[in-house]
Amino acid sequence: MKKAQVIIDKDFILSDIDKRIYGSFIEHLGRAVYEGIYQPDSKFADEQGFRKDTLELVKECHVPIVRYPGGNFVSGYHWEDGVGPKAQRPSQVDIAWQVIESNEFGLNEFADWSKKAGSDIMMAVNLGTRGIQEAKDLLEYCNFKGGTKMSDLRKEHGYAEPHNIKTWCLGNEMDGPWQIGHKTAAEYGRIANETGKVMKVLDPSIELVACGSSFSHMPTFGEWEATVLDECYDTVDYVSMHQYYGNRDNDSANFLASSVDMDQFISNVVAICDYVKGKHHGKKNINISFDEWNVWYHSNEADTKLEKWVQKPHQLEDVYNFEDALLVGSMLITMLRHADRVKIGCLAQLVNVIAPIMTSDTGAWRQTIFYPYMHAATLGQGTVLNTIVKSPVYEAKQYGEAPYLDCVVVENGEKEELVVFAVNKDLEEDMEVTLDLRQYKDYIVKEHIVMQCDDLKAVNTEENPDRVTPKTGSNAKVDGGVLTAVFEKKSWNVIRLAK
Repeated sequence: MKKAQVIIDKDFILSDIDKRIYGSFIEHLGRAVYEGIYQPDSKFADEQGFRKDTLELVKECHVPIVRYPGGNFVSGYHWEDGVGPKAQRPSQVDIAWQVIESNEFGLNEFADWSKKAGSDIMMAVNLGTRGIQEAKDLLEYCNFKGGTKMSDLRKEHGYAEPHNIKTWCLGNEMDGPWQIGHKTAAEYGRIANETGKVMKVLDPSIELVACGSSFSHMPTFGEWEATVLDECYDTVDYVSMHQYYGNRDNDSANFLASSVDMDQFISNVVAICDYVKGKHHGKKNINISFDEWNVWYHSNEADTKLEKWVQKPHQLEDVYNFEDALLVGSMLITMLRHADRVKIGCLAQLVNVIAPIMTSDTGAWRQTIFYPYMHAATLGQGTVLNTIVKSPVYEAKQYGEAPYLDCVVVENGEKEELVVFAVNKDLEEDMEVTLDLRQYKDYIVKEHIVMQCDDLKAVNTEENPDRVTPKTGSNAKVDGGVLTAVFEKKSWNVIRLAK
């Protein structure tokens, strides 16, 4: 059996955790909105047409913030088409995803849904086909109390009080040639800065996210971030990161090592942010909004066969297997290990579209990736301890040397708890892990959650929704101030310790 050691010190605190790191994403794409969170003709619909079964699963995850309405969709979106009387809302072509958008569901419906879900809103403005004026109008509609054209229009639409949205994205993936209104770094940096300045004059309490690279291997990566932040360092608060992984070569060991790439990606972006800070003789850090991340590849082939210019197609509907859940766990651990700079994260997406939750006309169910996301969001609160992991390593085909053990330790001071999140990526052997707890006198194991399956390709379906689910582990114990646990081969683990 391989052995690993985890080392912490109660005084070596990496960072407080911003709860928004456990956020998610709803885009007008596929069945995320229609048949996902909103389906008035469903037997599960409430009085506003929101699916109650979906809402319950979202609340189970305590999702703190949800990004909306895109994504690529936002770069051609006229938000005005989705407010006011539904009978007067026009259907429009969505160039980004080549579908028809009915606009039956829009900003105000999403604000109502978010309140029921207990989530804040992370709103995106269109900087693809639109600009400063439209962004100002949208912010005024959402956040201004009254007495102006846009705020009074909101009141006419039945919303007397502002939505008070505090986190805003300045466009989406503007470095991507696929993006409507694609721009060079200098072009985007300038419009982002000028738009952001106007928005912060109107509401100084908001925070702004500038577009970073669409993924780590974009040919303009690095130069894009440096140029954009050089233009808008004084105005923005975050730069975005997006990254998806897939096991296209059916090399599970390499796939599970993708967290090594994610870790390096974050470190590289932090370095660029700090370079710009130094260049500007600045005092503030530009932090990271990792507002798109997940596994995404299962649906790629099926999506090439979809009919175009229809409404709510079954688009990007990945069916996730057990190894996907392991990587999602490692990705969550990676973000927590960078919680000093990663303040916002959005699992993309929340329902039906590359999502932890799936729906049909007969119900909703949890995909495999639901569980590590839910565990982290509900138990990973407080502060991240600087977690040193001494683990055996292996050589991954694409990513080089990778540790068999991914791990991070979180301290919840309010509850006087420690929570250990860990993934054993070894496909063949269990692993004995030790953690010195002598600084946490009288702490014992309160709970050990294990998610393990011998079949890496096992999935949860509507017919068999519990094929891959967590179980209670029994081998973790504290003896002489040292925690010892055996993590099963290819497993996700959560250990909760308390007095």
